[in-house]
Amino acid sequence: MDLNKELKKLESLYLESPHRVFTMYLNTDPADPGNLDGKWQIHFKNAMQNFENYLKEDDDSDEKRNFWNVKEKVERFVQDEQPNFKKSLVIVAASDDSVWFAETLQMPVENEFHWEETAKLDQLKRIQEEFPKTGIILTQQEEIKCIDANLGSVNDMKVFELDLDTEDWRLHEGAHLADRNMGTSGAKSSKQDEFKDRFEAHRERWYKQVAPKLDKLAKDNGWQRIYLVGAHEETDDLEQAMNKPVEDKINKNLLNHEETKVIEEVVFA
Repeated sequence: MDLNKELKKLESLYLESPHRVFTMYLNTDPADPGNLDGKWQIHFKNAMQNFENYLKEDDDSDEKRNFWNVKEKVERFVQDEQPNFKKSLVIVAASDDSVWFAETLQMPVENEFHWEETAKLDQLKRIQEEFPKTGIILTQQEEIKCIDANLGSVNDMKVFELDLDTEDWRLHEGAHLADRNMGTSGAKSSKQDEFKDRFEAHRERWYKQVAPKLDKLAKDNGWQRIYLVGAHEETDDLEQAMNKPVEDKINKNLLNHEETKVIEEVVFA
């Protein structure tokens, strides 16, 4: 999802009576003490009931009907997506069906509910500023994994692996190469030691070769923040070789970790 495009569309939304825009920010974070025993469900139910009580006192039967239609759609989405909930749920729904925006996010929000002429976007804009499109580049000697992340979720993943015979970096899209074979038993250990010495001798040159590929990937994906993760000697060399600015370097070996765990460790730490 491109939040920039979505925000532009939501900002232009304006509905006249009897139509309205429903905006909901719901804190579903299971680690939040305020959500013990599923209290988010109580917040959600109470908010919807408050809207109904308010509209019962209004003479506009068309607006009531429009709200009930939106309410039914929202409740169905909440029920269907509950197993996939993360830290928050954001919904913007137009009662004339012109807009339906519904996302479960890894970012925290404050509970907020609106039924007005326009969408309330302050929290979405804050999320966009704090968590822009991000590239996480993990390096471990001859293997470099690139995670394309947006709003705390994985969009795509690519792996560059150095071919030691040709000294070319090969691209593997969506593949994880943690189980590649360098030999067996004692021969494996010997080859690894031999490779390590060779890699250290040529690391700077090899990283200069792959850096333009990483810069292009950053440009193509519109990364606004780039994180380098790995041994500090490797991330230092890679940062020097790249043209794109680096937000931060994390001295950890996370290459073989599951991608969503990497995002939690790097972006939300």
